[in-house]
Amino acid sequence: MGAHPKGDAAIRDNRIPQKTLGRWIADNPACLGAKVKDAFQGRLPFLFKVLSVRSALSIQAHPNKELAAKLHAQFPQHYPDANHKPEMAIALTPFEGLCGFRPVEEIASFLRAVPELRALVGEVAAEQLERSASHDPRGVSAALRVCFTRLMKSEKKCFVDQLNTLVQRISREAAEGQDTSGSNGDLLLRLHTQFPGDIGCFAVYFLNLVRLEPGEAMFLAANEPHAYLQGDCVECMACSDNTVRAGLTPKFIDVLTLCEMLNYTPAPSSSKIFPAVQSPLDPSVFLYDPPVPDFTLMRIEIPSSIKLYLVSAVDSASILLVVQGTAVGTSTAAASEMALRRGSVLFVSANESISLRLSSPDGMLLFRACCLL
Repeated sequence: MGAHPKGDAAIRDNRIPQKTLGRWIADNPACLGAKVKDAFQGRLPFLFKVLSVRSALSIQAHPNKELAAKLHAQFPQHYPDANHKPEMAIALTPFEGLCGFRPVEEIASFLRAVPELRALVGEVAAEQLERSASHDPRGVSAALRVCFTRLMKSEKKCFVDQLNTLVQRISREAAEGQDTSGSNGDLLLRLHTQFPGDIGCFAVYFLNLVRLEPGEAMFLAANEPHAYLQGDCVECMACSDNTVRAGLTPKFIDVLTLCEMLNYTPAPSSSKIFPAVQSPLDPSVFLYDPPVPDFTLMRIEIPSSIKLYLVSAVDSASILLVVQGTAVGTSTAAASEMALRRGSVLFVSANESISLRLSSPDGMLLFRACCLL
């Protein structure tokens, strides 16, 4: 849902001559709101998605603007635009993802417990990381970079052999009823089933496992390594399709670029959960406002006791998605009433509001993407 040239949203109302959202915005740029139009050169600055993740999505990171421009100039077939791509995922169901580097003590403990991992990283790099964990906080990032890069650049035959040995060992231990959590056994076996022989399986020893409950979010800044593992979410991001991948994927992988660009600052998994703030003006609205200008997300939970609700005007174009409930929507900007149900998507111009007459007994759940400069 958005106006990126590689996935310009189709307009379903056949009374409108423009067939895609990008064309409609180009013909009606005031719909963005004055500030957004000026700041983003007349373009909608965000992309809005719904993901249903059954098998893991690739280990990846998104470039900052400087790197994006460079990659796009050099390899436009792999990096289709020059924009950065910070993104946020809000869970619709229990959701799991890998995100950011684990605290270094956790990585060091896996290096001790998993000889197959240590063999790929190498003794020198492993010892350097273990030493930095206790004596040299400034050296931690450098040591982590060396360890992760050594792993990701292992020769294929080496890592496939070590991965097979590891999978056989964990499978045997699990069959004997042993606790395999010291080797992160459950997750490793699950990823290996989905992507057998893939170097990305070893990333479970470096990256935090983050679990979100419905309504909880994670924000992924530039250069933050991540991989969504399972669950449903809404996702919002800057308007870009630039992804640097290094594993758990059949798509183009760019290990060198990924290892060079990553943010190697370790942090606990709890720090990866991004808080929502209840709006002081409307108790139904929860705001997710990341530290980037391109987008803000709102979760709108209308209780069953409310039968008339106003989706208030903001000074930005927005995209409204219905996740639960039914209503009839009216707006001064719309030619006729709109029947809204699960899966309905509306584009709302800046400074326009929508009145909802709710018809579902259980209230409604909506998500709204916009740009609050």
